[in-house]
Amino acid sequence: MSALREYVESLPLVDHHVHGCWLDPVDRSRFENALNEANTEALAAFDSAFDTQLGFAVRAHCAPVLGLDRHADADTYWARRCTVAEDDLAHQFLVDAYVSDWLVDTGFSDGVADLGELAGLGAGAVHEVVRLEQIAEAAAAASGDYADAFDDELWRRTRTAVATKSILAYRGGFVGDLTEPAPAQVAEAAARWRDTGGTRLTDRVLLRFGLHRALRLGKPLQLHVGFGDRDCDLHAANPIHLLDFLRASGDTPVMLLHCYPYEREAGYLAQAFNNVYLDGGLAVNYLGARSADFIARLLELAPFRKILYSSDGFGPAELHYLGAVLWRSGIAAALRRFVDAGEWSEPDAIRVAGLIAQGNARRVYGLPG
Repeated sequence: MSALREYVESLPLVDHHVHGCWLDPVDRSRFENALNEANTEALAAFDSAFDTQLGFAVRAHCAPVLGLDRHADADTYWARRCTVAEDDLAHQFLVDAYVSDWLVDTGFSDGVADLGELAGLGAGAVHEVVRLEQIAEAAAAASGDYADAFDDELWRRTRTAVATKSILAYRGGFVGDLTEPAPAQVAEAAARWRDTGGTRLTDRVLLRFGLHRALRLGKPLQLHVGFGDRDCDLHAANPIHLLDFLRASGDTPVMLLHCYPYEREAGYLAQAFNNVYLDGGLAVNYLGARSADFIARLLELAPFRKILYSSDGFGPAELHYLGAVLWRSGIAAALRRFVDAGEWSEPDAIRVAGLIAQGNARRVYGLPG
């Protein structure tokens, strides 16, 4: 094993964007649905999520954790998985991911471990990322002025949190006006929304208001970008539409999550703005054997001090584990090509791997270590 590969394999990661994992047993249909990000329906009767890049990656990399041979067939994998309690699976996969810190988006947590339960797995420190749309729903349910209620709830929820996040990409996308709205506009929009029940925020004025309140807070602001389920208009989730917003974003770190298939646009933005960062989470898992090429594309334009690691694991603990395994093999392969071509020295490759694996996240989020 080369010094580079040995370093990457031994390096604890900071997973700067992740969700909870399952702790209760699920049936095979739900498991396979959880291996499909884009489809919001049950998979077709003829289909199987095991016949995807992600499904093959599960069989290649997760099977040995369960005591099976690499590439064990789908039925064998599922049969063995059913013999282990879900919470034991979670513990094993998360520990084996070798992650020192999990930065957890708590905005969508139905059926998965909460912060305390994740911490109880003993697989690393757990930190909260607060979702802005959830803050808005709480403000809509409160009495009195909406803006004051939003600020109070945001301050309360973020006292111990490390960042905020918006799913604007799922609530209309990035195309259009993203300037800070006037107070009268906010009050009028809040009244309309409260009159309709104050659930599932889609009002553009209030979404804009939340973004600018998060910028003012100063903690890193995470934004879902690109690939997601079909409720997200992929064209409108291209981060290039954020240009005007980023020009007015000041010094608050803006973290572009996932980015596929817009990793090159995200790389340009990370080069163009001092406060813009990106990762390849979510996509790495779904690209499986093709993830190394994607990771190499992240290294094209983006400054190396602007790239972070994440898995975006949600549900099956295999996703939390695979994100780490595929990233380690992908970054080692990409950097090895640079070294073997004589374009990089191996010490430089090792240093950059450390920045992306943990160093950049510790600096941006103020994590100890």
